[in-house]
Amino acid sequence: MITALHTLVYADDPDAAREFFRDVLAWPSADTGGGWLIFRTGPSELGVHPTSGQSPDGTPWTTPERHEISLVCDDLDATMAELRERGAEFTREPRDDGFGITTEIVVPGSSQTLMLYQPHYDPPALSS
Repeated sequence: MITALHTLVYADDPDAAREFFRDVLAWPSADTGGGWLIFRTGPSELGVHPTSGQSPDGTPWTTPERHEISLVCDDLDATMAELRERGAEFTREPRDDGFGITTEIVVPGSSQTLMLYQPHYDPPALSS
């Protein structure tokens, strides 16, 4: 039986990325040896998205096949303020993307960002 979902972040500077998850996001972790931290990420959910479609205004769009990690919160403004106090940087101001209010948070030590969003739906990961 599957008991958890393990996600990976690859970074050119893994120590900086690990410090971000430990100190900025304040996720509990286990040191598996030599400073190699594995983080508890809490409840999770998985969505399968199409690689093409049409925007509400009728504009067609496409995206390459890929995996993506997003962080879910219940109050985006409060979460952004708390994370900024801990040193987080965001690439843009929040916007409504239909499924929720979103922003992008920088992962130090990496050229990547993570989406942070407040969903407009009840996340199944948090349902009982």
